[in-house]
Amino acid sequence: MTAIALFAATYFLVLFLGLQSLNVNGGHKLLAALTSLGISTANITVLKLMPGPTSAWEIAAYCIGGPAGIVTSMLIHPWMVRRFGRKP
Repeated sequence: MTAIALFAATYFLVLFLGLQSLNVNGGHKLLAALTSLGISTANITVLKLMPGPTSAWEIAAYCIGGPAGIVTSMLIHPWMVRRFGRKP
């Protein structure tokens, strides 16, 4: 169960980091601020789960969550900007 939680926390941490970077570069201040809240929440979860003895499954889940999160952020960012970004 911890491996699944670690995967999810790492996935969302990197997802939000990627989205925040894209939002900052695109000048989307509100979206950047909102993704910062996601970063904080996911980071606290990772820090709470990771310390202590970790199994190979937990380490693998942690390592796989990041790549999955960044690819997802790159895929959903255009939709986010169209839906919630700055209006001309």
